[in-house]
Amino acid sequence: MQFKDRRPFAEQLDREDPLRARRDEFNFPLDRNGYSPVYLCGNSLGLQPRRAVEFVEEELAAWRDYAVDGHFHSDRPWVSYHRHAASGFAELTGARLSEVVAMNTLTVNLHVLMASFYRPTSRRYKIIIEAQAFPSDRYAVASQLRLHGFDPEAGLLEWQPGADGLLHTADLSALLQQEGDSVALLLLPGVQYYSGQVLDMRAVCELGRDAGCAVGLDLAHAIGNVEMALHDWGPDFATWCTYKYLNSGPGAISGAYVHDRHFSPDNLNQLHGWWGNDESTRFRMAKAFDPAQGAELWQMSNPPVLALAPVIASLQMFQEVGMAALVDKSRKLTGYLEWLLHSRFAGRVESITPPDARGCQLSLVVRDRNVNARALFEGLCERNVTGDWREPDVIRVAPAPMYNSFVDVFEFAERLEESLQHIAA
Repeated sequence: MQFKDRRPFAEQLDREDPLRARRDEFNFPLDRNGYSPVYLCGNSLGLQPRRAVEFVEEELAAWRDYAVDGHFHSDRPWVSYHRHAASGFAELTGARLSEVVAMNTLTVNLHVLMASFYRPTSRRYKIIIEAQAFPSDRYAVASQLRLHGFDPEAGLLEWQPGADGLLHTADLSALLQQEGDSVALLLLPGVQYYSGQVLDMRAVCELGRDAGCAVGLDLAHAIGNVEMALHDWGPDFATWCTYKYLNSGPGAISGAYVHDRHFSPDNLNQLHGWWGNDESTRFRMAKAFDPAQGAELWQMSNPPVLALAPVIASLQMFQEVGMAALVDKSRKLTGYLEWLLHSRFAGRVESITPPDARGCQLSLVVRDRNVNARALFEGLCERNVTGDWREPDVIRVAPAPMYNSFVDVFEFAERLEESLQHIAA
């Protein structure tokens, strides 16, 4: 597509957008300082779907009208409420229905899943993460090492980025070859949160299997952003939050994936709770544990219905639209954003996100030495542009195809230029 740096061109792209009506299904932030909102922070917290409000209100009404009987006799009975998320999770991750479950939050799930899949020995105990891993993942891994009696200084290995700041699969392969059979687990992201780089998840899984270690994926920035095929790629486990691209609200319930090769009836290497017991025998209150089928075996507690309702509402929307359509629009939206940046600000503000390995997000750095990057970010905030700042010098912006428009992208460029001019003055 031949882009143009003109508002009428962006408006025309919006008129031609087959997903344009979806924008009206979301609540946007308020106007501020005389500026309408340009919200490009779906990689941190997605906007509120109006349908999510409806779903929460429906469950509040069920609680009001049925009280405890809502577990079995409401429109969406609470005893099996988590299953309303399963088909959406399976479609978005390329998993089988039995391999996914809605439960807990992301870091809790990392610990729950590592309890099953990080089984160190005195010889094979190390864990590989990427060097710029999100702090929560690093803290979780370090604490697992300590819990098992290992020093994180020795047991935590880092996949270092190359000179270009990006992660290269060849470097991970070399690290695995160097460490031999001392690695017990690879725990890596689908999308690197700082740079926005989409990793070759298939290659990561193959390298882990060849090295004889377990593989876990943190898909917080991948789900609802890029297409995946978890069952075919074959990681042992994965987990993700739902409040970013899935628009399910702050702290919303997470999802988890376990490959079905681990579903042997003899495999009871999980932390167990009441909701991991099979539903058909759960209320017999037996002392003996009767394992549930599939990934539901890893579930421990009954789902918090009010927190899960927005997840189900949002997943319903994703299933209506389909990831193929969202990815197609995303490529155009982010492509237009990158083109505008290059056209207007080359040498001054640039993206460090690789064009051939990205989703919605562009991570921007200021190359102009006369411009303070933090001041530029604050100037954008004053003009009601919502992106986010990541130390030491990155401004992350992510046009989400479910609700962002091409005019949003054009308006971002306009306000970025205003902010630069204001700093220069």
